[in-house]
Amino acid sequence: MDQSVKLEMRGITKAFVGVKALNQVNFETEKGEIHALMGENGAGKSTLMKILAGAIHRDEGTIFIDGVERHIQNPLDAIRLGISVIYQEFMLAPHLTVAENIFIDRISGKKAVINWKELKAKAKEQLVQLGFNDIDPGAKVASLSVAYQQVTEICKCLTRYTDILVLDEPTSVLTFSEIEKLFEILQRLKGKGVSVIYISHRLEEVLRIADRVTVLKDGANVDTLPNAGLTKDKLVTLMVGREFSQMFAGRHAKSGDVVLEVNHLKAGNMVKDVSFKVRAGEVVGFSGLVGAGRSETMRAIFGADPLASGEIIYMGEKTRFKDPRCAIQHGFGLLSEDRKKEGLLLFQSIRVNSTIASLQKVSRAGLLNHRKEKDFVSELLASLSTKYGSTEDDARSLSGGNQQKVAFAKWIFADCKCIVLDEPTRGVDVGAKLEIYKIINQLAEKGVAVIMISSEMPEIIGMCDRAYVMRQGLVAGELEKQEMTEEKLIKLAMGV
Repeated sequence: MDQSVKLEMRGITKAFVGVKALNQVNFETEKGEIHALMGENGAGKSTLMKILAGAIHRDEGTIFIDGVERHIQNPLDAIRLGISVIYQEFMLAPHLTVAENIFIDRISGKKAVINWKELKAKAKEQLVQLGFNDIDPGAKVASLSVAYQQVTEICKCLTRYTDILVLDEPTSVLTFSEIEKLFEILQRLKGKGVSVIYISHRLEEVLRIADRVTVLKDGANVDTLPNAGLTKDKLVTLMVGREFSQMFAGRHAKSGDVVLEVNHLKAGNMVKDVSFKVRAGEVVGFSGLVGAGRSETMRAIFGADPLASGEIIYMGEKTRFKDPRCAIQHGFGLLSEDRKKEGLLLFQSIRVNSTIASLQKVSRAGLLNHRKEKDFVSELLASLSTKYGSTEDDARSLSGGNQQKVAFAKWIFADCKCIVLDEPTRGVDVGAKLEIYKIINQLAEKGVAVIMISSEMPEIIGMCDRAYVMRQGLVAGELEKQEMTEEKLIKLAMGV
């Protein structure tokens, strides 16, 4: 075996209830290499990495590390071999502090008594090295933003002995400035000989940071290519058979009357003075850094968070939704950025999740018409190209992209006049993004006023008719379609 090869996985096969998630997959990465692993949701990327991490067992195949065959039976075996995995779903204890989470498997340092002061100091040192000195090591993880929870997860892995670092969608909750810090860290690790396996749906990131790219499709290898000469079009074609130029298809929607107008909104500590408007048939973007107050603004309008002051004019009338139920009754919907905690009932059926916001459409005199409900749901999910077994399956059984489609279906079924989509494509693959963009265009063409919060600037530029950029709880600026560039969005977001 080539001495430069750190990890080689040969002929990896894994089946779940008769369905092959992986079929004779081969993968290798070299020492000091950043190797991107790409493919649509369900392509087998996460399954392959869970086998490497000892979280699940392979049915067939062999794993070599430094040329030696290894039998990884559990996560502890993987950790001892220097394998660290940062999953898309965080492996954190929310009720414990940042410091406790970072050193959770070696919290006492083999001593009889835990030195809490030393533990916090070590955690602070690690956070400062990562460039996140504003994170309090004594804070409970549950109190942190999703982005800072991600940083804690990364920090936890980097404080261990790590030769192979796997990152599954590491930037899905980070802003561009935080992504820059992460890339600096990865380059330093690469320089120290650490092999980085980077799973991401963000094409521009992969093209920028990866040395090589391996693409999987339907649990099998498609190709492994050096980054040099790769393009977005090439990657998209390998993954889904469509070109990148087709990502943002033209929209045939006419702008109508103002559906929502907000003046001098204030809410909590994050929303200081926000004014904007959105018309029927428009897709209006909200860009900015994490913590700028975008999500908090929309939650306050939706009635999910307390509203301090300001004026909301909805459908031509001054309005203040006292709670989300009131907003839904008035045709105002909000697709949460955290689909697992707020967007879905994971342990309820796909059917229940799809109709929960509009039960009146499938009931009479308080009684559900189950046949009508099932037919509605089947037809709706088919229109969204959703992949599932049965409408009675739990939502947790779906892939990330299909979970997002079900969360989306709930609001389409509710016939909203105005809908807020908070990071609608976070953590979903290119194919699912295409479907979601298509849905957004269809909503706008039906006259729905769409507000899209996104941390992906190409998405804001490609999908939105106008965009507001927020900074520190204020609207820093508004850009028309023809004005939008990544440079202008960044400057407004950073106050340059």
